[in-house]
Amino acid sequence: MTEPKVLLEINAGVARITLNRPDKRNALSGELISALKNAVAEAARDPQCRVVLLTGAGADFCSGADLAGLEKTSTASVLDNMADARVMAELFLAMRNHPHPIVAAVQGRALAGGCGLATACDIILAAESAQFGYPEVNIGFVPAMVMAILRRSVSEKAAFELVVTGQAVSAARARELGLIHHVYSDDRFAAEVETYVKHLASRSASAVMLSKRLLYQMDSMSFEAALEAGVEVNAIARMTEDCKRGVERFLKK
Repeated sequence: MTEPKVLLEINAGVARITLNRPDKRNALSGELISALKNAVAEAARDPQCRVVLLTGAGADFCSGADLAGLEKTSTASVLDNMADARVMAELFLAMRNHPHPIVAAVQGRALAGGCGLATACDIILAAESAQFGYPEVNIGFVPAMVMAILRRSVSEKAAFELVVTGQAVSAARARELGLIHHVYSDDRFAAEVETYVKHLASRSASAVMLSKRLLYQMDSMSFEAALEAGVEVNAIARMTEDCKRGVERFLKK
């Protein structure tokens, strides 16, 4: 019986999604991307989910595109290649529009499409020995779709250097660039990730959901429009049960 390419387990408010091709360094095949989209959608529908944790089985988070898929692109038509690329774009959009924060836990290598997948998450936690990079330029390719996310994550100049040199960077350097949030020692990584996601899952679900939605909606807004959107979300947040209970607790202190 074939092992599923993606594993999903939802427990204690955390949806754990695991890329499950350790023998292929969790390379992004069409089957894996489709299964990942389904898992992301299922986590969004589950009423118990508060946080999504994305990990890779084995030594690496994700090494990028599957070699068989890369070979196929060289003989495909422009329209076929566009349709294939759009599948990944749809995954990135689903992650950005997901109602809950998505946390990437990166060990080993996160390269090319794998680095793009991590970058598409809201929060990135990394083991000290992890590596990040966009080596597509080395084969004359472009990390095209992820640039929409990358340029919102790091400075324009940092993004430019990452995509045109193709050099992998350490977790420490990735944190300096603003690409990732936290770096933990390899021996403490699993425990630190557990602590982090449990803490995040304990935050107000409605406040976190409203915050994520508003922050990303502001991408295309003018300053005035962003303020007005903030007024609306401010009023909505005040009416949630979480906020009412929180204010009540605060006033009783």
